[in-house]
Amino acid sequence: MRAALTILALWAAGLGAAAQFGKISVLYEVLGARYADQAGFGIGAMVSIVGIVGLIFGTTAGLMVARIGARRAILAALALGAAVSLIQSSFPSYPVMMLTRVLEGVSHLAIVVVGPVAIAGIAPARHQGLAMTLWSSFFGVTYAALALVAPGFVADYGAAALFQAHAVWMLAMCGALFVLMPRVAGASAVPGQGSLLARHLAIYASPRMAAPAMGFVCYTVTYVAVLTLLPGVVTPGWGHLIGFTMPLVSIAVSLTLGVWLLSRLPAVRLVQAGFAAAIVASLGLWVMWGTGLPEAVFAWGLAGALGIVQGASFASIPQLNASDADRAGAAGAIAQLGNLGTTSGTPLLVLILSAAGASGLAAFLIGFSALGITIHAVQARRRITA
Repeated sequence: MRAALTILALWAAGLGAAAQFGKISVLYEVLGARYADQAGFGIGAMVSIVGIVGLIFGTTAGLMVARIGARRAILAALALGAAVSLIQSSFPSYPVMMLTRVLEGVSHLAIVVVGPVAIAGIAPARHQGLAMTLWSSFFGVTYAALALVAPGFVADYGAAALFQAHAVWMLAMCGALFVLMPRVAGASAVPGQGSLLARHLAIYASPRMAAPAMGFVCYTVTYVAVLTLLPGVVTPGWGHLIGFTMPLVSIAVSLTLGVWLLSRLPAVRLVQAGFAAAIVASLGLWVMWGTGLPEAVFAWGLAGALGIVQGASFASIPQLNASDADRAGAAGAIAQLGNLGTTSGTPLLVLILSAAGASGLAAFLIGFSALGITIHAVQARRRITA
């Protein structure tokens, strides 16, 4: 029971980490009015700066978590997240607000690195696939919940209250994990490990630590871009429905079919199968472009396929890496390359859609899905021959 409660609390901390992005997205127009001289790029940077911290320091965070220990890292991150949300609720000057967002990036990064490592260490082997898939859903669940609840909450209590509610959530998770997580010392330095750069190179040279992230970037570069842009280019009248339901389909498929398949297939094989299904769905979307319901069916199929890739990618971390230190390195790499995908995918797809329309969309999806399959095949061969 304690293990289950700890896993749920870690997942809830992940929801808080996702809300570090989501709360700014929900309040985008409010913040644009508050910081009118920074409207446009300045407010956009306020959203993206959290991800940029992860892009730059993702692997470093994995190394630091391995050094200081998961418990201390996540408790400090949650406390920091609560503090900056309280400061943000006062709508300070733009430079101060941006400083809090940089600090929030540090908090976010620590949580998303610790979460999968801690869950993998706690979950019984027979439930590890379910636990890791549950963790992988934290972003989609948070965005769906904020879309449903936040507009009414802000209308009733004001924008500052949303920041304050987030701070309370982060403090509550900090308290819960303080009680639930075991006290385990961080890893001591190992002589001969080399410099920080050497450790980074070692992670990306490893076919075990790097493989989850190198496949995951092929997922993030497509998934976020498609969720952002597809609703605006499909058959008129279908965009809102497709945009609202695709994340829900992705979560539902990953937590049901994805978990069932993880009990029967190795996680890496399932990632490859998910990418293969995404290729089929992308071809169907291209063929049925402009047809309304058939087009939507293949869009939902694409969301489900990518949902399987998402859950299996996180499940591959403990399957490929036995030690907490290696798992932390793998999780840091996922954070780093995942942010690379989310920041680069949307502008890349904008260019492709403007140049080639639906054919370009299909090529974009099929190309990155095929790349994900190929990368995992190469890394699997390297693990055999290593």
